[in-house]
Amino acid sequence: MNTNTPNSAPSFLSIARSGAIVKSALKVALVVGTILALINHYDKLPTMNFSRSDLFKILLTYLVPYGVSTWSAVKALQAKN
Repeated sequence: MNTNTPNSAPSFLSIARSGAIVKSALKVALVVGTILALINHYDKLPTMNFSRSDLFKILLTYLVPYGVSTWSAVKALQAKN
């Protein structure tokens, strides 16, 4: 659903879903998430013995930088307009 009127700025979500923002945020999440996952779980890597809790934390380790990158990019674009 497009909530934009002809004279209004694009919504936060429409900007956040744009290809350039998603691609950039995925790159940031991959790099930063991997570094943080290695820092936080390096001791379990040799055995790959992860609990469900560990896997959830690793998922969040990638989602947080994705969200932060998306938020900052959208806000920067909105401030520009």
